[in-house]
Amino acid sequence: MNWQYKPSLLALSVILLSACASQPTHNERVAELETVPSAWQQLPSSDKALAVEDNWLQQLHDPQVFTLVEQALAHNQAILQAGYDVAIKEQQLIAAGADLWPSLDLSTRASRSKDNRPVSYNNASSASLELSYEVDLWGKLSASERQANLEYLAEKATFEQSKQQLVADVVAGWFDVITNHKLLELYKQREQNAEKNLDIIESGYRQGLNEALDVYLARNELNTERSNIAAQQATLTKSIRDLERLTGQYPTGALSVSADLPLLDSAIPLGLPSELITRKPELMASWYQLLSTDAGLAYAHKQRFPSLNLSASISDGTDRVSDLFSPSSLAWSLLGSISMPIFEGGRLKANEEQARLNVKRQEQAYLATLYDAFNDVETAISQEQALKVRYEKTLEAQENAITAEALAFEQYQSGLVTYTTVLDAQDRSFNAQSSVIELKNQLIINRINLHIALGGDFSEANSEVAEQ
Repeated sequence: MNWQYKPSLLALSVILLSACASQPTHNERVAELETVPSAWQQLPSSDKALAVEDNWLQQLHDPQVFTLVEQALAHNQAILQAGYDVAIKEQQLIAAGADLWPSLDLSTRASRSKDNRPVSYNNASSASLELSYEVDLWGKLSASERQANLEYLAEKATFEQSKQQLVADVVAGWFDVITNHKLLELYKQREQNAEKNLDIIESGYRQGLNEALDVYLARNELNTERSNIAAQQATLTKSIRDLERLTGQYPTGALSVSADLPLLDSAIPLGLPSELITRKPELMASWYQLLSTDAGLAYAHKQRFPSLNLSASISDGTDRVSDLFSPSSLAWSLLGSISMPIFEGGRLKANEEQARLNVKRQEQAYLATLYDAFNDVETAISQEQALKVRYEKTLEAQENAITAEALAFEQYQSGLVTYTTVLDAQDRSFNAQSSVIELKNQLIINRINLHIALGGDFSEANSEVAEQ
């Protein structure tokens, strides 16, 4: 290569690379998003946007759920796989960083040969020590290391999001077990009421006070309740097995839960929408993936530039191994070479264009993740408001339905209404009572989903946000 052109080539390459080096930071990209809301739509204007609180799990005040969460984080197969993914990315980062350092290779060879004319034996031994190094003249290797580093950070953020989701699933599964247990108790209570009613009706039938139709209806009601108990028992067992599966334990279905369904009516600090961007691990993972594709584009672009390689070697050859690397017989060489792609059939250009399109694609993926995160928060807020209203009204309906059920049976015994009226009142009472239990569970699950949507950690969060 003609060395008089090297300064001009270097200046031209620096100009070309300056465009790749000026990548916007996270905050700069966020500032470019014109549609980021300044406040949550469902938040009353009179309320202050308090900072999101972490350690939401401690609000439950139940040692059993804490133990289940610890078991899940330690034994759940999916979270263990995610942890290994992080470890793999870390090793890939180490491998990518090794390209920035020289490589030193040692090779030895020993041989013995026989010559029949005349008979003689020849021994030969050789050894060489080779040092090679590619000068990171254009920052190509640095771009590769940066890409690996960002992929590692993205995997770590994904792992944190997976842990938060696992804890949410365990807590939700725990409350599902409690809910199904409460419903089973309600079914058993209805079975007892059905047995009592059947005894009263059969006694009245034997005395000629009730009709045979009422007896058959009462027996049918009792059988229906017993059938419901069997179905609910199966549902409860399945929910227990699902919870044990989340905790990484073999699903024996033997977990015993005796807790109650709390009514979580305290307000949740919602923070600002802009704070969600740097707090939620899922968004940070998507952001790191975007930066990783930027680094991949820079690497693909710099592949088209010349490469400067330096190599040095020390070698020796002798008929005795003990004489290797004797100062009098050592041979050494030092070589510097520059290579530059001239014709690749459009491969390098296509790789760069592919990397550029990948950046564009990842930008849209990041925006989709961002706006989905906003939507999840807004949905959870509005859902909680609707569930609270439904719970209050259903609670009133439960009181009225229980009173109506008792009154209907009293009127039936007095001959004022038919037994079908009693059955109708009992159905309304049961529906209201079961709805209260299910709505309390829905309120709890929605509260958990809101914590996850806000990026609130289940423990004391470590606020380490690497600004790129």
